[in-house]
Amino acid sequence: MTKFLSRSGGITGSRYLSGFGPGINIKIIPVGNVVTNLKSEFNAAGINQTLHRIYLELACTVTIVTPYDTIEANIKNQILMTEAVIIGEIPEAYYNLEGIDSSNIVDVIK
Repeated sequence: MTKFLSRSGGITGSRYLSGFGPGINIKIIPVGNVVTNLKSEFNAAGINQTLHRIYLELACTVTIVTPYDTIEANIKNQILMTEAVIIGEIPEAYYNLEGIDSSNIVDVIK
């Protein structure tokens, strides 16, 4: 359980009153386990380069207890663990065929 001290002006939703008023104790209680997942992503970074990124995804459910209400919230976050540029061989020729389909394939031949 984690305890925080919040100023009651922020609870009213008014920007003018935020940071003012008496302190209110807020407790955050973890409800379940933290779920983690590794995510791998590859992106083109040039003719012969690939950008590889590995992310750690975190998700958990917490309960926020205030004197007036109990709020359950899902918290999700993604953290970049590492990234690397993978360099391949330089090609003899390069053709960018992005956007070419069967209706305009004749344009490539010309």
